[in-house]
Amino acid sequence: MIHRMIPKKTRWERPRLARGVARRGGLVVTTLTLTALVLSGCNAGSSPSGALAVVGAENQYANVAAQVGGRYVHATAIMSNPNVDPHTFEVSTSVAQAVAQARIVIQNGLGYDQFMNQLEAASPSSSRVVISAQRLLGLSSATRNPHLWYRPSTMLRVADAVERALARAEPSHRAYFARRLTRFEQAVGAVSASVASLRARFAGRVVASTEPVADYLLAAVGVVNATPWRFQADVMNGVDPSPEDVAHLRTLIQGHRVAALLYNAQVTSSVTVALRELAVSSGVPVVAVYETMPAPGYDYQSWMLAELAALARALGTHRSTEAL
Repeated sequence: MIHRMIPKKTRWERPRLARGVARRGGLVVTTLTLTALVLSGCNAGSSPSGALAVVGAENQYANVAAQVGGRYVHATAIMSNPNVDPHTFEVSTSVAQAVAQARIVIQNGLGYDQFMNQLEAASPSSSRVVISAQRLLGLSSATRNPHLWYRPSTMLRVADAVERALARAEPSHRAYFARRLTRFEQAVGAVSASVASLRARFAGRVVASTEPVADYLLAAVGVVNATPWRFQADVMNGVDPSPEDVAHLRTLIQGHRVAALLYNAQVTSSVTVALRELAVSSGVPVVAVYETMPAPGYDYQSWMLAELAALARALGTHRSTEAL
């Protein structure tokens, strides 16, 4: 397990930085700065196909941009592999090149993808538009849970900001982008309808989780997460949870005091694997959740619908979904 180099007393008071980059990112970006600066002046804002170059720090944000921009956008995702721990992500020259050439960059904020700030500073551009979900939502840096994309309303705000940025960059296609935005909003409406349906059926049910990945979605559904925040934050920050907190989670599971265990399928440790195995052996359904969008086969809205369906299976029919 990788540990963050911050004082232990503040670990649960602040959102996670990207763990691998938080510790090593400064050195990596420094070695790439010259490359990024050179690339920033070459074909900035356009892809080899001539489409507008857009970069999403996470593939769910890149996917939203692709849905709104359609054929006039070439969207690149920096973090896109659901089988890789996003917190150990390391910057490469291709990442620096993508950011340097992007006309629009979309990132989460709250320290989750802090390496993007370093890359943007390494290749400054007056024409680049940076869209931060944190800033769009007006969230303070003290916000504890950085997994903002699990609130469908977040992505509606992001899509609206993308449409406005695209319309300014390519005003001749303004009507096209507006139509694509409307289509996206309608698609996310299906997610909101599913949330409302699950809330009517399962509000007040109690679950546990290994991390706060899907906490915003749980709150929207009205499901109560009985996991102590300290446990979630420790796992999220790469810190071994206390024996007392682990014992508490084991009691919740073994005593069937929770109806399901939500399990971060991308970031595992001996503690979280043991809890998942305990849930399976105890007959408590497991629901896999992801920090980056499983691909191929999903767009943002179908991913959220799949997660909601998995939650409904666990709460309604006691069936596990250990992978999407």
